[in-house]
Amino acid sequence: MLEVSDIRTFYGNIEALKGVSLVVQEGEIVTLIGSNGAGKSTTLRSISGLSPPREGSIRFEGSEIGETAPQEIVQMGISQSPEGRKCFQRMTVRENLELGAYLRRDTAQIQQDLARVFDLFPRLEERERQKAGTMSGGEQQMLAIGRALMAQPRLLLLDEPSMGIAPVLVERIYETIEEINRQGTTILLVEQNANFALGVSKRAYVLETGKVALTDDSAALRDNPDVQKAYLGG
Repeated sequence: MLEVSDIRTFYGNIEALKGVSLVVQEGEIVTLIGSNGAGKSTTLRSISGLSPPREGSIRFEGSEIGETAPQEIVQMGISQSPEGRKCFQRMTVRENLELGAYLRRDTAQIQQDLARVFDLFPRLEERERQKAGTMSGGEQQMLAIGRALMAQPRLLLLDEPSMGIAPVLVERIYETIEEINRQGTTILLVEQNANFALGVSKRAYVLETGKVALTDDSAALRDNPDVQKAYLGG
């Protein structure tokens, strides 16, 4: 479904990604783990078109998208829930969700997808008319994921969904991520909470200073002594 080949992405003259390659097959949950500054979020931004790579190739369902505009990438079937949630604070929950479908014109299906998001995240339905900025961090994370789903992605990019939220809500969000995947959406997950990420994903890549240092099945990485020491508190 997604094939990233030797991409190099820069911020000014600073090389953030130094030849990253990865593959995501349809139906998988694949995770990227690594410390702060390893290049995890930049990898997602490169895929979504927000920080296009200077070199290398990104192919989605056979089409090259490395130089494609972000809105066109959304229309092709890739949607991102960004790091830090980035909800529109003065807009209601419903308005934020409807904004996720701004490129769509299929009104009836949009309403069905809205109902699906409310089914996945009942708390959002309870707070449908509440301003996003008045909700907790965990609730805003639910909203950010729901907004991304409103674009009807076949590939969902999730950037740090557990960041800054209560542990009890982290578990709830990860249960929902697994349910989204069971319903047919492929997921590429960036996460510092390696325990959760390796628990829900099939395969994983470890990024270090802009390069892929290690890749394997998630279960094997959880048992890897180096990964345990660096990322799992072992």
